[in-house]
Amino acid sequence: MNTIGLVINLHKKGVVTLVEEVVNWLEDRGRKVLIEQETAGSIGFLRLGATEKNLIEQAECVIVLGGDGTLLRTTRKVAAAGKPVIGVNLGHLGFLTEIDIPEVIPALEKMLAGQYYIEERMMLEALVYRENEAVEHALGLNDAVITNGAFARLIHLETYVNNEYVNTYPSNGLIIASPTGSTAYSLSAGGPLVTPDLNLMLITPICPHTLWARPLVVAPESTVKVVILSGREEIMLTMDGQHGFRLLQSDQVLIRQASQRARFLRLKGRGFFELLGKKLKEEGDRSCD
Repeated sequence: MNTIGLVINLHKKGVVTLVEEVVNWLEDRGRKVLIEQETAGSIGFLRLGATEKNLIEQAECVIVLGGDGTLLRTTRKVAAAGKPVIGVNLGHLGFLTEIDIPEVIPALEKMLAGQYYIEERMMLEALVYRENEAVEHALGLNDAVITNGAFARLIHLETYVNNEYVNTYPSNGLIIASPTGSTAYSLSAGGPLVTPDLNLMLITPICPHTLWARPLVVAPESTVKVVILSGREEIMLTMDGQHGFRLLQSDQVLIRQASQRARFLRLKGRGFFELLGKKLKEEGDRSCD
Protein backbone atom coordinates (compact mmCIF):
# COMPACT_ATOMS: atom_id res chain seq x y z
CA MET A 1 0.00 0.00 0.00
CA ASN A 2 2.07 2.89 -1.33
CA THR A 3 -0.42 5.70 -2.08
CA ILE A 4 -2.94 6.72 0.54
CA GLY A 5 -5.67 9.35 0.27
CA LEU A 6 -6.82 11.42 3.23
CA VAL A 7 -10.33 12.87 3.46
CA ILE A 8 -10.55 15.38 6.30
CA ASN A 9 -13.47 16.96 8.12
CA LEU A 10 -11.98 20.33 9.03
CA HIS A 11 -14.80 21.07 11.48
CA LYS A 12 -13.57 18.43 13.92
CA LYS A 13 -11.55 19.62 16.89
CA GLY A 14 -7.82 18.82 16.73
CA VAL A 15 -7.99 17.39 13.22
CA VAL A 16 -5.10 19.50 11.81
CA THR A 17 -2.68 18.20 14.45
CA LEU A 18 -3.81 14.66 13.71
CA VAL A 19 -3.32 15.18 9.96
CA GLU A 20 0.24 16.40 10.56
CA GLU A 21 0.99 13.31 12.65
CA VAL A 22 -0.48 10.92 10.06
CA VAL A 23 1.22 12.59 7.08
CA ASN A 24 4.63 12.72 8.75
CA TRP A 25 4.39 9.10 9.86
CA LEU A 26 3.41 7.85 6.41
CA GLU A 27 5.99 9.93 4.54
CA ASP A 28 8.75 8.80 6.92
CA ARG A 29 7.97 5.29 5.66
CA GLY A 30 8.08 6.24 2.01
CA ARG A 31 4.35 6.40 1.36
CA LYS A 32 2.72 8.96 -0.92
CA VAL A 33 -0.16 10.92 0.63
CA LEU A 34 -2.89 12.72 -1.31
CA ILE A 35 -5.35 15.30 0.07
CA GLU A 36 -8.09 17.09 -1.87
CA GLN A 37 -6.41 20.26 -3.08
CA GLU A 38 -8.63 22.88 -1.43
CA THR A 39 -8.43 21.11 1.93
CA ALA A 40 -4.69 20.60 1.53
CA GLY A 41 -4.12 24.30 0.90
CA SER A 42 -6.18 25.37 3.91
CA ILE A 43 -4.08 23.32 6.36
CA GLY A 44 -0.63 23.99 4.91
CA PHE A 45 -0.17 20.81 2.86
CA LEU A 46 -0.60 22.25 -0.63
CA ARG A 47 2.22 20.00 -1.92
CA LEU A 48 -0.03 16.99 -1.28
CA GLY A 49 -3.01 18.50 -3.08
CA ALA A 50 -4.87 16.54 -5.75
CA THR A 51 -8.21 16.85 -7.45
CA GLU A 52 -10.90 14.64 -6.00
CA LYS A 53 -10.87 12.59 -9.21
CA ASN A 54 -7.12 12.03 -9.10
CA LEU A 55 -7.20 11.18 -5.41
CA ILE A 56 -9.82 8.49 -6.01
CA GLU A 57 -7.98 7.11 -9.04
CA GLN A 58 -4.51 7.01 -7.49
CA ALA A 59 -5.11 6.11 -3.85
CA GLU A 60 -4.98 2.44 -2.92
CA CYS A 61 -6.86 3.20 0.28
CA VAL A 62 -8.72 6.25 1.61
CA ILE A 63 -8.46 7.21 5.28
CA VAL A 64 -11.33 9.38 6.51
CA LEU A 65 -10.67 11.66 9.47
CA GLY A 66 -14.12 12.59 10.74
CA GLY A 67 -17.25 10.73 11.77
CA ASP A 68 -19.83 8.45 10.20
CA GLY A 69 -21.26 11.33 8.14
CA THR A 70 -17.91 12.06 6.50
CA LEU A 71 -17.39 8.35 5.94
CA LEU A 72 -20.80 7.96 4.29
CA ARG A 73 -20.12 10.86 1.94
CA THR A 74 -16.70 9.50 1.01
CA THR A 75 -17.98 5.97 0.50
CA ARG A 76 -20.53 7.15 -2.07
CA LYS A 77 -17.78 8.94 -3.99
CA VAL A 78 -15.23 6.10 -4.07
CA ALA A 79 -17.57 3.10 -4.43
CA ALA A 80 -17.45 3.02 -8.24
CA ALA A 81 -13.64 2.88 -8.13
CA GLY A 82 -13.73 -0.04 -5.69
CA LYS A 83 -11.31 1.64 -3.28
CA PRO A 84 -11.38 0.56 0.37
CA VAL A 85 -12.14 3.16 3.04
CA ILE A 86 -11.24 3.27 6.71
CA GLY A 87 -12.49 5.85 9.21
CA VAL A 88 -10.77 7.54 12.14
CA ASN A 89 -13.52 8.53 14.57
CA LEU A 90 -13.40 12.19 15.59
CA GLY A 91 -17.00 12.36 16.76
CA HIS A 92 -19.28 10.21 18.90
CA LEU A 93 -19.07 6.43 18.77
CA GLY A 94 -19.72 5.49 15.14
CA PHE A 95 -21.02 2.32 13.55
CA LEU A 96 -18.77 2.69 10.51
CA THR A 97 -15.54 4.32 11.69
CA GLU A 98 -12.88 1.80 12.66
CA ILE A 99 -10.16 3.67 14.56
CA ASP A 100 -10.21 5.86 17.65
CA ILE A 101 -7.62 8.63 17.94
CA PRO A 102 -5.27 6.86 20.43
CA GLU A 103 -5.09 3.88 18.04
CA VAL A 104 -4.12 5.78 14.88
CA ILE A 105 -0.41 4.92 14.68
CA PRO A 106 -0.82 1.23 15.68
CA ALA A 107 -3.60 1.01 13.10
CA LEU A 108 -1.38 2.49 10.38
CA GLU A 109 1.32 -0.03 11.27
CA LYS A 110 -1.15 -2.88 10.78
CA MET A 111 -2.33 -1.43 7.47
CA LEU A 112 1.17 -1.18 6.03
CA ALA A 113 1.95 -4.70 7.27
CA GLY A 114 -1.13 -6.05 5.45
CA GLN A 115 -2.84 -7.07 8.70
CA TYR A 116 -6.38 -6.20 7.62
CA TYR A 117 -9.35 -7.58 5.75
CA ILE A 118 -11.90 -6.00 3.41
CA GLU A 119 -15.57 -5.99 4.42
CA GLU A 120 -18.03 -5.40 1.59
CA ARG A 121 -21.50 -3.99 2.16
CA MET A 122 -24.57 -3.62 0.01
CA MET A 123 -25.42 -0.16 -1.34
CA LEU A 124 -28.65 1.28 -2.75
CA GLU A 125 -29.36 3.28 -5.87
CA ALA A 126 -32.40 5.46 -6.48
CA LEU A 127 -33.74 6.58 -9.85
CA VAL A 128 -36.44 9.23 -10.25
CA TYR A 129 -38.67 9.13 -13.33
CA ARG A 130 -40.73 12.16 -14.32
CA GLU A 131 -43.04 11.79 -17.32
CA ASN A 132 -41.17 8.58 -18.26
CA GLU A 133 -37.80 10.33 -18.26
CA ALA A 134 -35.03 9.66 -15.73
CA VAL A 135 -34.28 12.97 -14.00
CA GLU A 136 -32.16 11.82 -11.05
CA HIS A 137 -29.81 8.99 -10.13
CA ALA A 138 -28.28 8.75 -6.65
CA LEU A 139 -26.27 6.27 -4.59
CA GLY A 140 -26.49 5.58 -0.87
CA LEU A 141 -25.10 3.25 1.76
CA ASN A 142 -27.64 3.70 4.57
CA ASP A 143 -30.98 4.57 3.05
CA ALA A 144 -33.19 6.29 0.52
CA VAL A 145 -35.86 8.37 2.28
CA ILE A 146 -38.95 9.95 0.77
CA THR A 147 -40.38 12.45 3.22
CA ASN A 148 -42.47 15.58 3.58
CA GLY A 149 -40.82 18.96 3.91
CA ALA A 150 -41.28 21.79 6.38
CA PHE A 151 -45.01 21.24 6.96
CA ALA A 152 -46.21 18.31 9.06
CA ARG A 153 -48.77 17.06 6.56
CA LEU A 154 -49.43 13.47 5.58
CA ILE A 155 -48.26 12.45 2.15
CA HIS A 156 -49.57 9.50 0.15
CA LEU A 157 -47.02 7.10 -1.30
CA GLU A 158 -48.20 4.29 -3.57
CA THR A 159 -45.67 1.49 -3.08
CA TYR A 160 -44.81 -1.58 -5.16
CA VAL A 161 -42.25 -4.38 -4.87
CA ASN A 162 -41.31 -5.89 -8.24
CA ASN A 163 -44.39 -4.18 -9.74
CA GLU A 164 -46.66 -5.92 -7.23
CA TYR A 165 -48.80 -3.44 -5.32
CA VAL A 166 -48.02 -3.39 -1.58
CA ASN A 167 -49.76 -0.40 -0.04
CA THR A 168 -50.56 3.28 -0.32
CA TYR A 169 -49.02 4.74 2.82
CA PRO A 170 -50.62 7.87 4.33
CA SER A 171 -47.60 8.87 6.40
CA ASN A 172 -44.79 11.34 6.95
CA GLY A 173 -42.66 9.36 4.53
CA LEU A 174 -41.02 6.07 3.69
CA ILE A 175 -37.52 4.72 4.36
CA ILE A 176 -35.90 2.11 2.13
CA ALA A 177 -32.80 1.00 4.01
CA SER A 178 -29.90 -1.36 3.54
CA PRO A 179 -28.72 -3.60 6.40
CA THR A 180 -26.14 -0.93 7.26
CA GLY A 181 -28.94 1.64 7.42
CA SER A 182 -31.04 -0.50 9.75
CA THR A 183 -29.28 1.17 12.71
CA ALA A 184 -29.90 4.69 11.36
CA TYR A 185 -33.21 6.46 10.53
CA SER A 186 -35.08 3.18 10.03
CA LEU A 187 -34.38 2.16 13.63
CA SER A 188 -35.84 5.43 14.92
CA ALA A 189 -38.97 4.84 12.84
CA GLY A 190 -39.50 1.38 14.33
CA GLY A 191 -37.69 -0.74 11.75
CA PRO A 192 -35.88 -3.98 12.65
CA LEU A 193 -32.19 -4.31 13.40
CA VAL A 194 -30.29 -6.29 10.77
CA THR A 195 -26.73 -7.57 10.92
CA PRO A 196 -24.61 -5.92 8.19
CA ASP A 197 -23.48 -9.20 6.60
CA LEU A 198 -26.98 -9.79 5.16
CA ASN A 199 -28.20 -8.63 1.76
CA LEU A 200 -31.77 -7.34 1.89
CA MET A 201 -33.83 -4.17 1.87
CA LEU A 202 -36.07 -2.75 4.60
CA ILE A 203 -39.22 -0.73 3.89
CA THR A 204 -40.16 1.31 6.95
CA PRO A 205 -43.04 3.81 6.95
CA ILE A 206 -42.52 7.01 8.97
CA CYS A 207 -45.41 7.73 11.35
CA PRO A 208 -48.01 5.92 9.20
CA HIS A 209 -51.60 7.10 9.74
CA THR A 210 -52.89 3.56 9.93
CA LEU A 211 -52.59 0.75 12.48
CA TRP A 212 -51.78 -2.01 10.02
CA ALA A 213 -48.71 -0.52 8.29
CA ARG A 214 -45.61 -2.40 9.42
CA PRO A 215 -41.99 -2.52 8.25
CA LEU A 216 -41.25 -5.00 5.47
CA VAL A 217 -38.12 -6.99 4.65
CA VAL A 218 -37.62 -7.81 0.96
CA ALA A 219 -35.02 -9.64 -1.08
CA PRO A 220 -31.96 -7.73 -2.35
CA GLU A 221 -32.91 -8.42 -5.97
CA SER A 222 -36.20 -6.55 -5.48
CA THR A 223 -37.04 -3.19 -6.99
CA VAL A 224 -39.12 -0.93 -4.77
CA LYS A 225 -41.22 1.58 -6.69
CA VAL A 226 -42.84 4.53 -4.95
CA VAL A 227 -45.33 6.75 -6.80
CA ILE A 228 -45.85 10.23 -5.35
CA LEU A 229 -49.60 10.83 -5.12
CA SER A 230 -49.47 14.06 -3.10
CA GLY A 231 -49.05 17.33 -4.96
CA ARG A 232 -49.23 20.40 -2.73
CA GLU A 233 -46.62 19.38 -0.17
CA GLU A 234 -42.87 19.75 -0.50
CA ILE A 235 -41.58 16.20 -0.84
CA MET A 236 -37.91 15.22 -0.92
CA LEU A 237 -35.84 12.18 -1.76
CA THR A 238 -32.70 12.06 0.37
CA MET A 239 -29.84 9.57 0.26
CA ASP A 240 -28.03 8.93 3.56
CA GLY A 241 -29.57 12.17 4.85
CA GLN A 242 -27.03 14.11 2.78
CA HIS A 243 -28.00 14.23 -0.89
CA GLY A 244 -31.46 15.64 -1.63
CA PHE A 245 -33.78 15.90 -4.66
CA ARG A 246 -37.20 17.61 -4.83
CA LEU A 247 -40.04 15.34 -5.93
CA LEU A 248 -43.25 16.31 -7.72
CA GLN A 249 -46.68 14.71 -7.93
CA SER A 250 -46.71 11.57 -10.14
CA ASP A 251 -42.92 11.13 -9.92
CA GLN A 252 -41.87 7.50 -9.67
CA VAL A 253 -38.90 6.60 -7.46
CA LEU A 254 -37.21 3.24 -8.05
CA ILE A 255 -34.88 1.93 -5.35
CA ARG A 256 -32.80 -1.20 -5.80
CA GLN A 257 -29.51 -2.78 -4.89
CA ALA A 258 -26.61 -0.90 -6.50
CA SER A 259 -24.01 -2.65 -8.61
CA GLN A 260 -21.33 -0.91 -6.55
CA ARG A 261 -20.47 -2.18 -3.09
CA ALA A 262 -18.97 -0.27 -0.20
CA ARG A 263 -15.53 -1.63 0.76
CA PHE A 264 -14.33 -1.03 4.31
CA LEU A 265 -10.82 -1.80 5.47
CA ARG A 266 -11.14 -3.55 8.83
CA LEU A 267 -8.43 -4.19 11.42
CA LYS A 268 -10.05 -5.54 14.56
CA GLY A 269 -13.34 -7.17 13.66
CA ARG A 270 -15.59 -5.37 16.14
CA GLY A 271 -18.71 -7.42 16.87
CA PHE A 272 -21.99 -5.93 15.65
CA PHE A 273 -23.85 -6.56 18.91
CA GLU A 274 -21.00 -5.22 21.04
CA LEU A 275 -20.94 -2.05 18.96
CA LEU A 276 -24.74 -1.80 19.02
CA GLY A 277 -24.80 -2.06 22.80
CA LYS A 278 -22.20 0.69 23.17
CA LYS A 279 -23.99 2.93 20.69
CA LEU A 280 -27.40 2.60 22.30
CA LYS A 281 -25.93 3.09 25.78
CA GLU A 282 -24.17 6.26 24.58
CA GLU A 283 -27.40 7.60 23.09
CA GLY A 284 -29.24 6.83 26.32
CA ASP A 285 -26.58 8.57 28.43
CA ARG A 286 -26.74 11.66 26.19
CA SER A 287 -30.53 11.85 26.49
CA CYS A 288 -30.15 12.03 30.28
CA ASP A 289 -27.64 14.93 30.22
